[in-house]
Amino acid sequence: MPPKIYNRLNMAGDLLNVDPNALTSTIEFLTAMVTPTLLISATGSLVLSTSTRLGRVVDRARELEVRLSELITVEDKSKIPLYDKRLDTIVKLLDKVTSRSRILQRALSAFYYGLGFFILTSVTIAIAAFFTTYRWIPIPVGIIGIMYLFWGSVQMLRETRLATATINAEMDFTWTLAKTVAPREIISRYTKIIDENIEKTKD
Repeated sequence: MPPKIYNRLNMAGDLLNVDPNALTSTIEFLTAMVTPTLLISATGSLVLSTSTRLGRVVDRARELEVRLSELITVEDKSKIPLYDKRLDTIVKLLDKVTSRSRILQRALSAFYYGLGFFILTSVTIAIAAFFTTYRWIPIPVGIIGIMYLFWGSVQMLRETRLATATINAEMDFTWTLAKTVAPREIISRYTKIIDENIEKTKD
């Protein structure tokens, strides 16, 4: 058999006779690298949605600030229906929106910390592949990232409940204003239904 053909057959045999232990180790390494990547992607989505939500809350706070300034500086307060109630509602809403913005800032910080630790987990996995002594490092780093992700989720849950309370407070005032200003024949059609809904939200 010619030497060239013999060498090619040997090369083909080497490709077919891959060490299964080495292949298993490679697959395990790639799997370990993929897991933090999924967490990084999920945390990035949370960061994006939280940033958008925070921007809307800040815009809402500025809008309430403008409404409060206009209400305070008005000359003839008697012409404004439910002036005291309106002023109290705006101040209450501003307080809730301010609390929401602070909670969202804490949640955003937690998600950023979690994102950083998940990236560090990928780096430590790569290091552990070359230095077996440090194989334990990715585990605590990943756990810390998960804890930050959990804490940020708890903050988002708090903010969601506060957002619901804010909407309910604003809707209650809107209904009270409607009952004061709108004609009775119109309000009487919906009074019973809306009062029942308000009682349900309070419960």
